[in-house]
Amino acid sequence: MNKELINPIKADILIVDDIPENLNLLCQTLESFGYNVIAVPGGEMALKIAAQTPPDLIMLDIVMPEMDGFETCQRLKANKRLSDIPVIFITARDETESLVKGFRVGGVDYITKPFENEEVLVRVQTHLKIHHLTQELLRKNRELEQEIATRKQAEAAREQAETARQIADEQLSLISQREVERWGLKGFIGKSQTIAKILDDVNRLQKTETVSVLITGESGTGKELIARAIHFGSTRAKHPFIPVNCSAIPKDLAESELFGHVKGAFTGASSARKGHFELADGGTLFLDEVSDMPFELQAKLLRVLDERCITPIGDERSKPVDVRILAATNTDLETKIAAGKFRPDLYFRLAQFRVIVPPLRERQEDIPLLAEHFLKLFATEMGVAKPELSQEALAALAAYHFPGNVRELKHIIEGALIKSGGSAIQPKHLHFLPDTMLPKDESSFEIPLNLQQAEVCLIKRALKQANGNISEAARLLGVTRPTLYSKLARTEAEFPA
Repeated sequence: MNKELINPIKADILIVDDIPENLNLLCQTLESFGYNVIAVPGGEMALKIAAQTPPDLIMLDIVMPEMDGFETCQRLKANKRLSDIPVIFITARDETESLVKGFRVGGVDYITKPFENEEVLVRVQTHLKIHHLTQELLRKNRELEQEIATRKQAEAAREQAETARQIADEQLSLISQREVERWGLKGFIGKSQTIAKILDDVNRLQKTETVSVLITGESGTGKELIARAIHFGSTRAKHPFIPVNCSAIPKDLAESELFGHVKGAFTGASSARKGHFELADGGTLFLDEVSDMPFELQAKLLRVLDERCITPIGDERSKPVDVRILAATNTDLETKIAAGKFRPDLYFRLAQFRVIVPPLRERQEDIPLLAEHFLKLFATEMGVAKPELSQEALAALAAYHFPGNVRELKHIIEGALIKSGGSAIQPKHLHFLPDTMLPKDESSFEIPLNLQQAEVCLIKRALKQANGNISEAARLLGVTRPTLYSKLARTEAEFPA
């Protein structure tokens, strides 16, 4: 992935968003990587500019005044000159049906706010290459059709066309495969025995079609990465991977979210809606934090898993679904079963195969490899030479207990690269969160009257609540990620641990 991003395709990108901060952040990210960017605040202006000078790719916000992203995309696709331009939606929504609607009106992908630079660059690069190859394939087909007409060698031309299509299909397949690689086994860095066993388990699970898998481990250990690797390495990779956070579904809407409903099924059901099972048909449904699923819904889920049919709320007819279930939890389900909060029969159905992901502190030999991996990744993303990790910094990393696991290490390395300014990474560049610096009881947390000290306390509290995730902490504080890094650097200088 990094190698591909070193030499991106030169392209014109049109960004449409009514929020100036989003436009500025995306412009900086894409322009720093060599793309020519045009930014506009609304759909009408985007349509005019695209009609005058068609861009190579469009990034389009969904929620905008006057004309939303769906209508803007539909009008773009209605113009023959613009219909082939790939559209990537920008959304803060996690509603699966809205994303499906985006694909139906002509979108090819989506990114969610807050933005991750690596995510934006990978998706833009992938769809630019797919678009380039598609146009090249169309050009070759036109040339072959002309050759058929002039030389009257229909059979030979068909063979050449088939060869060209096969080559193009192989190239397109390789590009699509990068999404698989992004979530595949290459994402697992380490030489410990536990990682070797997980890799072996994932390899075997990729060869199965229906076995349910329960993935357990602490937050930040990579449970969703494992689930995606299983899906994208299997024959289901061409079908949807639908992640569902069970702890985020309102209790009274849980059944509708999973199984759907018909129009008029209950108050507020003004239209029919497909549930996550139907949207994931043919693919994989990832039930994250499955331990938080409402108890009364667990029996219905078990029946669906056994019968492979769903019945939307208000519908008398069942619908067959072909869905593989991968579940994850950071909670001890056996304890919940003993407390009567989780059904044992559902547990055994979900845990046909179990993958246990160890915390980072239990595989310390992998820390240097992961640190180097993240350092190389972020250096490439920022367009700078990869600095060295000093022995003192490596020793500090090895001594830290990483409550946020691999996710926390990733954010620590990203911050260290920015703080170091390209010089060797030293311990002073590593932003750890010692327990002694954080309030033990959130209910008794008090903000000092000193303005600078108050800012320090708020930053620490946000980082703790975000489990070390810089992007999430910035969102909680209402600032951009670069602003938070700047404040962290000043905080470390003025108020050292």
